[in-house]
Amino acid sequence: MPVRTGEQYIDRINELNSEVWLGGKRVTGNISEHPAFKGVMESQARLYDLQNEEKFKSMMTYKSPTTGNPVGLSFLMPKTREELAQKRKMVQQWARESNGMMGRSPDYMNTTLMTMAASAHLLEGKENCFPENIKAYYEYVRENDLCLTHTFIEPQVDRSYIYYENSKEPIAAKIIDRTKEGLIVKGARLLATQGGITDEMLLVSPGRPYNEESGFAFSIPSNTKGLKFICRESFVGGDSKFNYPLSSRFEEMDSIVVFDNVLVPWDRVFFYDNIDVAQNYLNKCGFQQFSLHQVLSRQIVKTEFMLGLVQSIIESINISSYQHVQEKATEIIIALETLKALVLKAEVEADINDAGLMQPNSIALRIAINVFPKVYPRFAEIVQQLGASGLMSIPTEEAFQSPIRQDIHQYLQSAADNAEDRVKLFRLAWDATMSAFGTRQTLYERFFFGDPVRISMALYDEYDKAPYVDIVKKKLE
Repeated sequence: MPVRTGEQYIDRINELNSEVWLGGKRVTGNISEHPAFKGVMESQARLYDLQNEEKFKSMMTYKSPTTGNPVGLSFLMPKTREELAQKRKMVQQWARESNGMMGRSPDYMNTTLMTMAASAHLLEGKENCFPENIKAYYEYVRENDLCLTHTFIEPQVDRSYIYYENSKEPIAAKIIDRTKEGLIVKGARLLATQGGITDEMLLVSPGRPYNEESGFAFSIPSNTKGLKFICRESFVGGDSKFNYPLSSRFEEMDSIVVFDNVLVPWDRVFFYDNIDVAQNYLNKCGFQQFSLHQVLSRQIVKTEFMLGLVQSIIESINISSYQHVQEKATEIIIALETLKALVLKAEVEADINDAGLMQPNSIALRIAINVFPKVYPRFAEIVQQLGASGLMSIPTEEAFQSPIRQDIHQYLQSAADNAEDRVKLFRLAWDATMSAFGTRQTLYERFFFGDPVRISMALYDEYDKAPYVDIVKKKLE
């Protein structure tokens, strides 16, 4: 089938009726109508509808190599630098629908799955590996325009380096049996963003050294028997787009995934009981480079939004003449142009990898993911510093329809805006940086690709420092 519509996405997720728990209660009825999921599902549906709009079709889709139908461009295996740039433009068009606030829009996992399928040859001839399953699954997801969540992380029981789980009942999800029908999995994994509102789930366990059984990868439908998603508290403040302009539309729920003797059919298993493959496959297949390219493309859009938000506050309350205000806004400008330069460098210096894909430059992307986790919390701080008490003086939409509306119109106006427009702006700033939704965004960007210290260590290890040492040696000779 060609790319699906937003209505088809919503109908499919409702039909799945996956086991989703929120606040100690199972979500019943159509999940698309539940207050915690309604807004984000409508926003996700909008992304699918965008693919079907005539003016965006050439940007958002390409012809399937197997059916000729239009399929999502995020599935494209880029063979040229031009195709790599095309993918960036597609990602950013989707990201602008949420101002970059939806970090797990479908293009993220579509990109991940694309890299795994393109490098399926790395599994050929390896014990307990099924490269044909990965290629078939990629085609199935692409041709049906499905969306995926994923879970790669073990529960935080003991994060010491030498921790080895020896509990009677599994905590971290693991294979407890191998049957004629498939693998039996029991335990839990973190942290499935959008868990329960996607068609499928992909699990990749990198495993632990000297423990063959801890390394495996597979995919299953979200409504598989024994699979449940346990959600954190919802950060949707309410359905009013005036009061909660971001959280009412873009709050991506995070969930714990519990496997209660879940059967994973053999045709959905990618590899198992192979710790060497588990620990090296994602690194060798280009997962990091392509997923980082998608992430950086989105983060640029998010930075554009934060700059626009800061400048809107500056103009609204007329503070542009202050030097410290200009300096703060310039911090965001510098970050934005740095990120733009890095994504272009990644594309210009891209090279064909072993799978025949045009792979973006790794160093440029690693630098970007060292930069963004540091600057994004600073963006939030700048909004708070410039908004100051104005971020507290933000009555709700209902106040503008009450007997005190004249007082509000009189006392909450600003140099550039009437009271209603000013309050709308400051509520947007509050929701972006100070609400539960906003603070989750900051935490999310801090740790998007893991511990910032480990990320910097990875850059240090990969970066070729020898030419610069040679410069010094020549001066000393």
